[in-house]
Amino acid sequence: MSIATKRGDGGQTGLAGGIRVSKADERVESYGCVDELNTVLGFARSICTDKEIAGWTEEIQRTLFRVGSALATPPESRKTPPVITTADVDMLTGLVEKIEAIQGVLADWSLPGAHTESAAYEMARTVCRRAERQVVRFVESGGEVQPEVIAYLNRLSDAIWLFGRLIEFNAGIDARLRPEDKAGPKWSRAW
Repeated sequence: MSIATKRGDGGQTGLAGGIRVSKADERVESYGCVDELNTVLGFARSICTDKEIAGWTEEIQRTLFRVGSALATPPESRKTPPVITTADVDMLTGLVEKIEAIQGVLADWSLPGAHTESAAYEMARTVCRRAERQVVRFVESGGEVQPEVIAYLNRLSDAIWLFGRLIEFNAGIDARLRPEDKAGPKWSRAW
């Protein structure tokens, strides 16, 4: 059996339970963004030399498979969607609190790119925020989503941002923004 079924050649795809929808459907876009996030996190994990952060990332990736599956399962499906729980959200909250408790990690906002590994997590953070916005857009358009899905993505972007800060902190890199960086554009009005 080939993965090239040709069933999607006309712009339709199958949701969990066999329901066919447009590939441009908000639900498809939502779980597609979560899939992209999982892939970007996989890249970040693949280059992360911090075993603890890599382990946390792998656990998050496994949960993201459940998040994507929950999004891909409409209420009318024959399949029961996986449940995203408050315990999933609480796990991320615990990670956030653990990293925030490290003296010096939260010195200020940082400029992405000071360290290769932290830059990979910065990319994942922005994809996470996009996935969160897409899921909210889906809900606002009438789609049904477990409330913990949005909470999970919101907390996840905080945790991912902190992973980058912790990597920089452990490497002794100060990537904090300078005061003039926060003051606005420096280039001339002639531009």
